[in-house]
Amino acid sequence: MALSVVPSDLVRSPTQIIVLLTALLCAVVFILYNTFSGRHLKDANGNSIPAGPVGLPILGSFPFLTHYPELTLDYWAKKFGPLYSMWLGNQLFVVISDPQIVKDLMVTQGSIFSSRKEMYLKSQIIFAGRGITATPYNDRWRKHRRLSTIWLNKPAVDSYTGTLDHEALVLIQDLYRDGKQGRQPINPQPYAGRCSLNNMLTITFGTRTDSIAHPLVAQALRLSREFMNCTGPVSNMIDFVPILQKLPHYTKTRAQKLHRDLVATYGGMINDIADRMKRGEEVPDCLVKTLLLAQKEEELDHLDMSILCSAFMIGGVETTASIMQWFSALIPAYPEIQAKAHEELDRVVGRDRLPTVDDEKNMPYIHAIIKEVERCHNPFWLGTPHVNTQDFTYHGQFIPKDTVVVLNTYTMHHDPQRHPDPHTFNPERYIKDNTLQSESANLANPYERDHWMFGAGRRICPGMWVAEREVWLAISRMLWAFKMEEIPGEPIDLKEYDGLSGRSPVPFRIRAIPRHANVAKVLGV
Repeated sequence: MALSVVPSDLVRSPTQIIVLLTALLCAVVFILYNTFSGRHLKDANGNSIPAGPVGLPILGSFPFLTHYPELTLDYWAKKFGPLYSMWLGNQLFVVISDPQIVKDLMVTQGSIFSSRKEMYLKSQIIFAGRGITATPYNDRWRKHRRLSTIWLNKPAVDSYTGTLDHEALVLIQDLYRDGKQGRQPINPQPYAGRCSLNNMLTITFGTRTDSIAHPLVAQALRLSREFMNCTGPVSNMIDFVPILQKLPHYTKTRAQKLHRDLVATYGGMINDIADRMKRGEEVPDCLVKTLLLAQKEEELDHLDMSILCSAFMIGGVETTASIMQWFSALIPAYPEIQAKAHEELDRVVGRDRLPTVDDEKNMPYIHAIIKEVERCHNPFWLGTPHVNTQDFTYHGQFIPKDTVVVLNTYTMHHDPQRHPDPHTFNPERYIKDNTLQSESANLANPYERDHWMFGAGRRICPGMWVAEREVWLAISRMLWAFKMEEIPGEPIDLKEYDGLSGRSPVPFRIRAIPRHANVAKVLGV
């Protein structure tokens, strides 16, 4: 008598047998995955990893992170709490959605939670193990961070504020000219991009572009956008499903090309400066000059310098340009907020000069507008992932060594307890917050911090000072010069965005209408 595990009346064809066997195999894999994947990891005292969503075999929670993954992560934070876990492929993630937990882990326990996972695409391919934002917490990172800080600390920013001032002026002049004094619709995005690009070109290479049509503008902005679309922190299965790394894959090919393009573009510019220095030409002080003079002492190879400069250019351009772009997309819908900002500008600055960095302390409303833009439309909706270098138990929740730990900045920025009616743009939230963002990041009470755009702990963005000053000059001057209006019949989409990592608005147009007759005179156009 034959043993049958499937009723004979259900097996009518080879196709049905294959379907049944496939279903059985999937069930077995699912059971094994949930049993042995680490979901039940515990410390010596029996504390388990934080609760979280149950993913699928092999893929984990990838299929649930849709086109708007921040909404899924926010839903899970509400369901599982401010510290929860999820699996992406073979990698355990712990997601932090509360400022106090961020401080406790990434600041107080910074010696444990300051490393990075070498993501396959971003770290191993694009940055070749050298990117300052992607490198594990090791001697190479410390060296690159030290060299970077020379050009990003407050004294350094003070020394080149004249450059930031000039590029903000050029931004307003270009919008005035190319917008035909408000008569012609204009997309401010490439202008904001060139403003940030010129600032970083000056700091990094001692040069700038002379017009928006310069070929380096299109090339550099393309490289930055391509990086942001290749390195989504929770969107690349290839990072966490090892078998995909062994197979031909479009994403891998795309990352390899991006690496070559970065080295060709920025490495080529380094070579040009090195040749000029060898010929005895005068080269302006800049990051590359610093690196070349210290190359032997610091044991830097050409790839080290190329990737460090690439990280400067990508990070420096994307952060500030994106904030300017989101501001330009958002503010036309709020004429009453513009009117209040214009009143403050007329009262404090007047109409015979542009606002400067010294005016910020006397203009709390525009200061608040900028902070609210950065809360509502933080380009980096999920913090750059950290990794803990040893097992750690936090309030009875076990975080095993080599867990990827991420700041869920979207949820923290949209917490109704901290920010009532969080999806409404309301600068009044920050009207009594007179701190600079760099100061706010160091407040003792993490619930009083303005936003988390720059990260936290030892890996906090070293470019905070320059980004803050650059954004202030650009936005305060746009408000001084223009009344910004929507184009009838061309609604601006604030829901969609471009970028899996850093995000910018999708293309839009506005009218930038000069506010008064003195605009042309002060701009010199």
